[in-house]
Amino acid sequence: MFITTTKINIPKILEDILYELKSIGVLPILVGGCVRDHILNIPSKDYDIELYNIDSLEQIEDSLKKFGQLKEVGKSFGVLLLTTKEYSFDFALARVEKKVGEGHRAFEVITSSKLSFMEASLRRDFTINAIGYNYFTKEFLDPYNGLEDLKNGILKHIKDETFIEDALRVYRAVQFVGRFNLTLHSSTSKLCKKMVLTKEFESLPKERVFEELKKLFLKSQKPSLGLELLKELGILKYYSELEALVNCVQDKEFHPEGDVWVHTLLSIDEMAKLKTGDEYKDLYLFFAVLCHDLGKPFCTKEIDGRITSHKHETLGVEPTISFLQKLTREKKFIEKVVPLVKNHLAPFQLFKADSSLKAVKRLSLKCSIEDLCIVCLADCKGRKIKNKDKCDEAVKWLLEHARLMNISHEGVKPLVQGRDLIKLGFKPNKKFKEILDYALNLQIEDELEKDKILEEIKKSFKV
Repeated sequence: MFITTTKINIPKILEDILYELKSIGVLPILVGGCVRDHILNIPSKDYDIELYNIDSLEQIEDSLKKFGQLKEVGKSFGVLLLTTKEYSFDFALARVEKKVGEGHRAFEVITSSKLSFMEASLRRDFTINAIGYNYFTKEFLDPYNGLEDLKNGILKHIKDETFIEDALRVYRAVQFVGRFNLTLHSSTSKLCKKMVLTKEFESLPKERVFEELKKLFLKSQKPSLGLELLKELGILKYYSELEALVNCVQDKEFHPEGDVWVHTLLSIDEMAKLKTGDEYKDLYLFFAVLCHDLGKPFCTKEIDGRITSHKHETLGVEPTISFLQKLTREKKFIEKVVPLVKNHLAPFQLFKADSSLKAVKRLSLKCSIEDLCIVCLADCKGRKIKNKDKCDEAVKWLLEHARLMNISHEGVKPLVQGRDLIKLGFKPNKKFKEILDYALNLQIEDELEKDKILEEIKKSFKV
């Protein structure tokens, strides 16, 4: 929804800060996401304020300290962060930036009290992010027609020479298109395609790329728009694991929507409807859905006129790890995703077989059943089949059984642990795992209590 009102509602404390700054001769202008989000009728939690008629941040430090705690993390770049009980505000001197070398840090920052809003806005990436707001006059400052672009659903860069200075802006285009359902302007598309071929794009720090994909997934209603733009701009060549999904055929009965890439995009959009509100969890669930069929290109065959992808869930483990390592160094995050990929068919398999509670217990040892059911549901509904009720039915069946046994979030807890073996006189060695596996098997399959299990261990293993 496009909002035309010129009044932006801001927190009372920020209003007081703005008037305080005005009283000492500073002109504060709201910029960036808070202005854009207001126009799109999206709630905003972040507020950026650009400062004019001022040469140094030291001139406002005493004034800002009245309202909260100041952090000088970006002071060398003309930026101060003010934290209050409920909010955080970024205050930045009006500035221009000049590329002086390779990499995203190789910029010379030049601040000046004489800069106009148009001059300072030239450093920004897209017209929709170069809209300012003067709270005192209730006026939008729009030197590059960002308001018109927002109204028409267009994402357009400001200037070729400044846009190409940071290759990450291509990924920013991807997440903005997905988040705000925009169309990339043809001139911006052409420029992005050229930037994708550069050495700087190829060597972008993985942490910066991951952050943009994080925003795409967590803040989009239809993240598939951004993923499809990855393909259109030629970015998939850097992620061969995803590129292999394009034109990887599927059986039309189970996947009438098309190839694996199309199915993955549909599944990602389904995942957007299933978010839990826990950002970390939602993020690894999104990546599990994105990666769930990475094994199909390795095993898809046509047998007796039918397309099969036997064992694709297991074969998907290696490409999932390979893909995620291109985006993050966080091993725990990868370890969250991998078992969800490896077991994403299990909910349906157990449901169809009307499996025993023992099978559900064993599944709980491999990954969180609650998480797995979300991935399974996104996978199942991410296709154009007629009867999608079975998706909910299978997930409901598994969750009911798991919750009844209190193992839907965490797996079965082994009754016998290493310390119990030590009490029996066993010395820690390679044999421990075999004994503990034996104990767990007795617990699940024979439903023995701890004392009985320990007795069986004494009979079967020598101290």
